[in-house]
Amino acid sequence: MKSKSNFILGGMSGLLTALLIALVRKVDVASIGPKGTSIGLSHLNQMVHQSVGVHDIWYKITELLGGVALLVVGIFALVGFVQLLQRKSLVKVDQEIYALGGLYAVMLVLYAVFEKVVINYRPVVMAGETAPEASFPSSHTMLTCVVMGSAMMILHQYIKSEGLQKILQVVCGLILVVTVVGRLVSGVHWFTDIVGGVLISITLLSIFAGVVKCLDQER
Repeated sequence: MKSKSNFILGGMSGLLTALLIALVRKVDVASIGPKGTSIGLSHLNQMVHQSVGVHDIWYKITELLGGVALLVVGIFALVGFVQLLQRKSLVKVDQEIYALGGLYAVMLVLYAVFEKVVINYRPVVMAGETAPEASFPSSHTMLTCVVMGSAMMILHQYIKSEGLQKILQVVCGLILVVTVVGRLVSGVHWFTDIVGGVLISITLLSIFAGVVKCLDQER
């Protein structure tokens, strides 16, 4: 029953993501972006962007935290590889590791899709670029939320010390929150890009949580 509620939450969040995309594509579209790029929900996005401004220090901080998230991905991949070597069977590798791999794969596919299907362009032209890049959803927000959120769910299986578990969960939570807020404050994304990244993350994490609970019930 608990896993079912996770899947329902994931479905609802997915629907909200689809609704947001439709709104951004069709409602209040105006050429307020750099080089005349058209931006949906333009009044809301412009108001928030003008309020927070552009802060390079927060961009650098969130880039660093994105690197930490990639390091976590690498750590779990290493855990799976070590299990494979020790247990000498793909079947004996923890199912949670496979679930994480599937989660990361879906996230990578979504990243590739939104690079090709442009919903919104960045509010600024990044250094070294000649034109604004795709901006929806915030890939850093999605990456950090999904990686840190999923790590918080399964840390107890790989960290035996309850004290260390709690410390690492708090660290993961802080990285997640600072990335979401910092990415908005950095000014390299529109407000709806951040919201989109959060909604997609909730969708993926809810489904992942449901899968993990199903695996627990099978034991």
